[in-house]
Amino acid sequence: MRITSRLIRASDQIQIWSESYDSEPGSVIAFQRQLSVTIAQEVKLRLSPERLNGLERRQTTHVEAYDLYLRGRYFWNQLSPRTTQRAVEFYTRATELDPDYALAWSGLADAFAASPINGDACPLQMGPRARAAADRAVGAAPNLAEAQASLGLAKFWLDWDWPAAAAAFRKAIALDPSYSLAHRTLGIVLSCMERHQEALSAVRRARELDPLDFVHQALSAQIAFLAGDYPSAVEFARQANVLDPEFWVGYYQLAQAYQELGESDLALDALQKAGLFGGGNSKVLSLRGYIFARLGRRGEARELLKTLEAVSRERYLPPYAMALVHAGLREGDAALDWLKRAYDAHDVHLALLTVDPKWDAFRSNIRFLSLVERCGFNARGPGDRASTDAT
Repeated sequence: MRITSRLIRASDQIQIWSESYDSEPGSVIAFQRQLSVTIAQEVKLRLSPERLNGLERRQTTHVEAYDLYLRGRYFWNQLSPRTTQRAVEFYTRATELDPDYALAWSGLADAFAASPINGDACPLQMGPRARAAADRAVGAAPNLAEAQASLGLAKFWLDWDWPAAAAAFRKAIALDPSYSLAHRTLGIVLSCMERHQEALSAVRRARELDPLDFVHQALSAQIAFLAGDYPSAVEFARQANVLDPEFWVGYYQLAQAYQELGESDLALDALQKAGLFGGGNSKVLSLRGYIFARLGRRGEARELLKTLEAVSRERYLPPYAMALVHAGLREGDAALDWLKRAYDAHDVHLALLTVDPKWDAFRSNIRFLSLVERCGFNARGPGDRASTDAT
């Protein structure tokens, strides 16, 4: 194997330095580390001993564990129930081969922490697993950005400790400013805290770092949507669908933005595609029921409620899904009863109550306000509602 590296000055495109390196087939990871250190020395980049140790701890020396980790990343990034479970399987096998592999533990923590929002997993079951995996990641490599971000993900979705989550993501960014996922997820936290301008800035940085990441585009749509900028949400969602035409979250984000723009037919068309690729996620069904209800198609909305009830007899169903359809039907008491069940189940979808416009009709309701207070979602930190400019 031969690798050629060149250093080119950006201002005038003059080549400053070039070298080729040969290696016999063997450990790609060992060669990668050796090469990175050699090149760093050649271009006069002085790495501290702590930095060298950090490079060494970041990856495993077990080639098969590394391969399993990469497979886990691939499947987790699709954010569907089935692919999340596949990711868990690959990450778990990687940690079995290398129990000190911090990145694999981080991936496992991410999969557990996000599975209730992406895959309808039970949050009360996922919480202990996500925290344990995040602790293993931090314990193995406390200065690893991915480990700190995994801790933040668990703090946000499962502990409902938003200030601690934001602090963890900021620490991850300080450790590795190029870790785009930390910027993106910090944006989601800030969005739910109604710090919209900061949220838009954070997710913009994620897109700058990785412009071809379809998840960044889809969740940029969510952040723009929660900021009230529905046209920008549509554009971000469309871009996500261009980058990956089978990514269900992009279609879901497109649907909810179209609904707020009064384009209900386009919203339902987008939901049909989201359902095709979403692996049965309850959010697709509940949003469809909500839209039917808002259109006055109450019979179809009630059929969706029956479908959700049937699903709940087969597996865990987030109570929020039922609450949303009842909210669309303007059945306030029933919606609030289901929100109470969602609170008891620690339903992660409750994080959206603070900002999602679908709940605007409830914002003066005493029961609704009391529920949000119990969740602790009123602790925003500095910064009130900011401009909704998503440029």
